[in-house]
Amino acid sequence: MKMTVIGCGYLGATHAACMAELGHEVLGMDVDIDKVHTLNSGKAPFFERDLDDLLATHTASGRLHFTASYKEAADFADLHFIGVGTPQQPGSDAYDLSHLFEAVRRLAPGLTRPAVVAVKSTVPVGTAPRVAELLREQAPAGDLIEVAWNPEFLRESFAVEDTLRPDRLVLGFNTGHSRAEALLRQAFAEIIDSGTPTIVTDWATAELAKGAANSFLATKISFINAMAEVCEKSGADVAELADILGHDIRIGRRGMRPGLGFGGGCLPKDLRGFITRADELGADEAVGMLREADTVNARRRRRVIDLAREELGTDLRGKRITVWGAAFKPGTDDVRDSPALAVAQDLHGLGATVTVTDPKALDNARKLHPGLDYVEDPIAAAEDADLLLHLTEWPQFSPIDPRRLAARTRNPKVIDARGTLDTARWRDAGWTIRCLGHR
Repeated sequence: MKMTVIGCGYLGATHAACMAELGHEVLGMDVDIDKVHTLNSGKAPFFERDLDDLLATHTASGRLHFTASYKEAADFADLHFIGVGTPQQPGSDAYDLSHLFEAVRRLAPGLTRPAVVAVKSTVPVGTAPRVAELLREQAPAGDLIEVAWNPEFLRESFAVEDTLRPDRLVLGFNTGHSRAEALLRQAFAEIIDSGTPTIVTDWATAELAKGAANSFLATKISFINAMAEVCEKSGADVAELADILGHDIRIGRRGMRPGLGFGGGCLPKDLRGFITRADELGADEAVGMLREADTVNARRRRRVIDLAREELGTDLRGKRITVWGAAFKPGTDDVRDSPALAVAQDLHGLGATVTVTDPKALDNARKLHPGLDYVEDPIAAAEDADLLLHLTEWPQFSPIDPRRLAARTRNPKVIDARGTLDTARWRDAGWTIRCLGHR
């Protein structure tokens, strides 16, 4: 098939490359000329595992290319995926849909024949009818343009795997959607034929799917972090507790990792956007537990700062603190709502000199927080440190020899906010180590 992908950020670029991997001819469209040039060279403008390999393979094969022209996109195919960003509105928890509606408005004039527009962007429920109305009004083909909703459930650093081998496929349509469903089933034929559960539903249910899923995941993470607070007060160990709970098949261990909490461009935004839309619909009481999940998540960051002050004293001026981790999780260079950087910036605001290291995210971190210091080598970053904070659980950090590291620091003290360092090994090397919720 021939298809386009409008918007080539984390979601769109991955979707475009994976559709080419499935054998389709794909044109990616983005208004950022520099991004288009980078993608056409076979590289992503961000780090995502395995994505560069797919981009290099399929830009070279001719199956995949990128443009900045909406007209070229409209002429190229009759199936158009939209994957533009829907960040939070400035000063609000609601979704900012301006990029989505701008993409629809600019694509519409080129839609002169029957086509399907399948939106993948995460939105508040009730957005699909507005997209359909815009297309009906502004596309020359009018009522011959069908709108489908195809939410994504990608995990950053696993986005390629999650696109090619998803755990479910959701297709949302309005009434009379036979052509749209046929086209999408053809697009995803290999995935569907492999046995992937495929749920065909209405617009509203499909719109709710991503926000509801992320809200549940956020609640699960915040639940185990709330239990970590109880463990700290009672002398219990949250890792062992999580293992005990996880063996209950109704609960499950996956995704219930205690620590510093969640961040990134999806979970916090989707949780708050889901709450905001529920408030608008008059269902505010139904999402009270989601508000508490958000509160617990913020409290984890404050707990690390409290522990730092317990170790170094309330006055942090003149103290040197090393932070291992800038990305919101390992395997990505994404620093959006990064718990690690939020803690680092707050400690800097309290007067500490904060040095940050990360295998992939330093360039993005520098742009966001230029007042922090940045060092590529995690051992060099700890030079003369009064305290080390382990805030993103990159696998590169755990093998570092704590004895060698202790010789470089001013005080061998570490706060392991992710619970992945070998505490016995670090204590044997002379370190004072404190972990969130662990003995």
